[in-house]
Amino acid sequence: MTKMRKISKLVILIFMALVGLQVSVLAEYKSDQSTTLTEKQQSIIPIAAFTAQGELEQLKPALNAGLEAGLTVNEIKEIMVHLYAYCGFPRSIRGLQTFMEVMDERKAKGITDETGVEASLLNDERSKYDRGKANLETLIGRPLDGPQSGYAAFAPIIEIFLKEHLFADIFDRDVLTYAERELVTVSVISAIGSAEPMLRSHLSICLNVGYTPDQLQEFVSIIQATVGKDEAKAAQVVLNEVLKNR
Repeated sequence: MTKMRKISKLVILIFMALVGLQVSVLAEYKSDQSTTLTEKQQSIIPIAAFTAQGELEQLKPALNAGLEAGLTVNEIKEIMVHLYAYCGFPRSIRGLQTFMEVMDERKAKGITDETGVEASLLNDERSKYDRGKANLETLIGRPLDGPQSGYAAFAPIIEIFLKEHLFADIFDRDVLTYAERELVTVSVISAIGSAEPMLRSHLSICLNVGYTPDQLQEFVSIIQATVGKDEAKAAQVVLNEVLKNR
């Protein structure tokens, strides 16, 4: 009888442990399915947008906020490097120079910021074009087959540059995730304006890399609160179209 009682207690303990494990797994799954952007993700938006617009005085507090939200120094550098493909070297370099000023100010105050990881060495024998094509196919969720059309057929060299440089040289750098890079991209495109086809494409990619419709609505709200109502209104129109056709 005593032996049976011990076995029963053991069974109960095992059952409780399994239930606890299941609850823990479900809780972790739900946390991954968050409908809101993290503080780090939120901070990326104004950093990218203000850099793209050249609003350097507004960029400074955004950079401080990003560091306080957990972005590393190298992650912010990578944001600045990434966005030059969408708004040009001058904006990117001015953003980096402004970041240097912010870092000097923080050091003078005795603040030590986390440097973060460097980009991993790439071990891939494929050509840059093939790597870039594969990365882009991952982002858009479909193979890129058939003849070139539109601007790629009109000016083939830009299609080569896009594959080899943007989607290979830049996207292969693992300091930022694909999802973080896409958040940078839509922030830049929204900030500079008049690039609705590109914004449409990249908002669709945002859904492909894991952002939810609610998170993209939050993105538009942050654009409105930090960049401006006109930019947010234009982004909302494109987002509505993307979600409708999804």
